[in-house]
Amino acid sequence: MDRPAAVAGRFYTADPRALGLEVASYLALAETPEEAPTLLAMVPHAGYVFSGPVAGRTLGEARLAPLVVLLGPNHTGRGRPLALWPSGRWVVPGGGLDVDTELAEALLHAEPRLAADTAAHAQEHSLEVVLPFLAARNPQTTIVPLCVAEPRYAELEAVAASLAGVLGVLGRPASLVVSSDMSHFLPDAQTRRVDARALEPVLTLDPRGLYDTVRAQGISMCGVLPMTLGLLAAKALGATSARLAAYGTSAAASGDASRVVGYAGVIVR
Repeated sequence: MDRPAAVAGRFYTADPRALGLEVASYLALAETPEEAPTLLAMVPHAGYVFSGPVAGRTLGEARLAPLVVLLGPNHTGRGRPLALWPSGRWVVPGGGLDVDTELAEALLHAEPRLAADTAAHAQEHSLEVVLPFLAARNPQTTIVPLCVAEPRYAELEAVAASLAGVLGVLGRPASLVVSSDMSHFLPDAQTRRVDARALEPVLTLDPRGLYDTVRAQGISMCGVLPMTLGLLAAKALGATSARLAAYGTSAAASGDASRVVGYAGVIVR
């Protein structure tokens, strides 16, 4: 049940050598790496020319475990609201990462809200674009990809409790990586103000505050649902602090500040 690359040649180059060089250049933007293990990292998922620097700096500074639970939004509308890819390998140009079947099976057994579902992932880009960064950091990384479209906070809270419970007794360290862009298609200055409002509860480890702020203010943060789930799980696993590792907008690449997308990198420990 391997998943072939769906957006290679669009969001990032399909040439394996060029991809490796580009990802390495973004990871090289990292400054002081984390000393404490990273419980959760949030990174963006646009085309690399736009979001690559933020994703690279963030993941270059994160201290991820060799087992990563990937949480991303559902842009396509396909599949189940909490869709877990259960086995096989996710392929990207020049390589790929194996699904951790032990953890996938444990999560499906522990949490009936999760569904073994590949349809939600087949054409979804949000998790795929993160894989080359994870593979470059550690090609032995194993993953459990979860596409999150469940809009109800109580359901996200329940799934997060199950996720934290399974990870807590797994006997191996694991990290969460959330894929999310920030606000979309506002002027640059407004984007930065709006994104700061959404990031404030993230940086204070307040998942309910994030969920309520984004919904009440109509902020177009596409990964608010997976990030709410991720923050809930990270807190249950003992998270104590978060920091903004990187921030930027698409204007840096496009030169157009009139209509941009915001990108944030967050590390939770």
